[in-house]
Amino acid sequence: MACGPTPRTRCYTLNTSRTSCPPPPTPDLRASTGFEREMDAGMALMMQDMHAPGYSGNADIDFLAMMIPHHAGAVDMARLLLTYGRDPATRMLAEEIIAGQTIEIESMTRRLHTLRHPVAEATRAFPSLGGTRGP
Repeated sequence: MACGPTPRTRCYTLNTSRTSCPPPPTPDLRASTGFEREMDAGMALMMQDMHAPGYSGNADIDFLAMMIPHHAGAVDMARLLLTYGRDPATRMLAEEIIAGQTIEIESMTRRLHTLRHPVAEATRAFPSLGGTRGP
């Protein structure tokens, strides 16, 4: 079920017969603090980046292509918390998010490349196979 002008917009069927469509992501220009303004702008950019590649018809590729900017958005949000936040425990969580999500982004980026370029990656994964049958 689509809602809005593009199929990228998601609708969620509630437990009732209603369907709820989220509003398009736009920064709240009325946000009163630097944190709020930067968070709203970052969320809007993350949503834009998540949908930028469009769908390829391959669920694995689409999942990774959307999750990479999603995790990058989490890193950006955690960095904002380190700039504006004061609670030591929350700051520690933000640091852990940055470390963990950065590793996951690297892993997803490598896997996405492998899925998009399977022959080149398969050859590189087994370099000894190219020279074992003679000249």
